[in-house]
Amino acid sequence: MPQSEQQPSFGELLASTERTAVHLELRDVYGDNPRFAAWRDGHRTDWDDRASWWHSFHEQIAQAVRRGVAIRRARVVSEPVSEYIRWEHYATRSNVEAGEAVRWLPRRRASDLLLPPNDYWVFDDRLVRVHHFAGDGSHVVDELSSDPELAKQFSSAFESVWERGTPHDEYAV
Repeated sequence: MPQSEQQPSFGELLASTERTAVHLELRDVYGDNPRFAAWRDGHRTDWDDRASWWHSFHEQIAQAVRRGVAIRRARVVSEPVSEYIRWEHYATRSNVEAGEAVRWLPRRRASDLLLPPNDYWVFDDRLVRVHHFAGDGSHVVDELSSDPELAKQFSSAFESVWERGTPHDEYAV
């Protein structure tokens, strides 16, 4: 998959999206980060204090949704879920508040699906941003591809997960 030297940021990719953006997540752990560490230590988000949790990412999502872009995220997870996934489920309220539709699919229900090995975004069924992670869950690099066949395969894989997934507000961890 060709990687461009200077890739556009996620915000730039989303700003140029006209119809759809889908995101498939396949890992049970994404490395440590300060928000996860705080949650693990007992901190809980004050959802009424939007300024404390609303970040530029959420604003980018909300702006795209206001423009009419449908944004969906699907997560394939092991059960019982990891501590990280419990935190992600808790924190997903911010994604939903921004306008994303989110579904969860237990890994045991995905065994017969042919899924790419990496997390990714597909923008307007034409542009793919593949995320590569190290074994410890830390982010390594992203690759961008406009290969129509790859976009078709990744879009199809996402739809197969989406069809089986449980909506966020119905999925209990």
